[in-house]
Amino acid sequence: MTNIIVAFKKPEDGRSIRNILVKNGLQTTVSCTCGAQVLANADDLRSGIVICGFCFGDMTCRELGRQLSDAFEILVIASPAKWSGEDMGRLVCLPTPFKMCDLISTVRMLEETQSGRRRERRKKPLPRGDGERAAIDKAKQLLMGRNHMTEPQAHKYLQKCSMDTGCGMAEAAEMILRLYG
Repeated sequence: MTNIIVAFKKPEDGRSIRNILVKNGLQTTVSCTCGAQVLANADDLRSGIVICGFCFGDMTCRELGRQLSDAFEILVIASPAKWSGEDMGRLVCLPTPFKMCDLISTVRMLEETQSGRRRERRKKPLPRGDGERAAIDKAKQLLMGRNHMTEPQAHKYLQKCSMDTGCGMAEAAEMILRLYG
């Protein structure tokens, strides 16, 4: 589920947007009335979608966009007169007045963008620490000396152990070191 922050200067505007989202199966995580609240909640949530007006009492949507992590998509709902002709950068703009279906489809599109980012982050391998690298190297050396394997064979053996046991390479190396070391 994507975290959705609804943020409008006027609480009644935020309630209206929230009600539209809820009626269409989208749950909002939090409602805010100023940029500082959005930033505080965003720190706790890590990623999501911010649906907001053009300005708050303490900042504009552009300032919010500069301060907010790239893990958040920002949908600005405002009159085209306020942002027309300007480069809004990473902010997605929905002109008022809008149709409910336009709002929902835009939010769904932003959810897909969020899902794609999550998938990409999961694909990237986590960097190994010095201790993990040392354990892997030591396990390879042990396998090479004990079983007369080449370095690629020892590496492949560690990978297979890792996949067979459902643990990471470092954990598989630790198991081999405990068994044979």
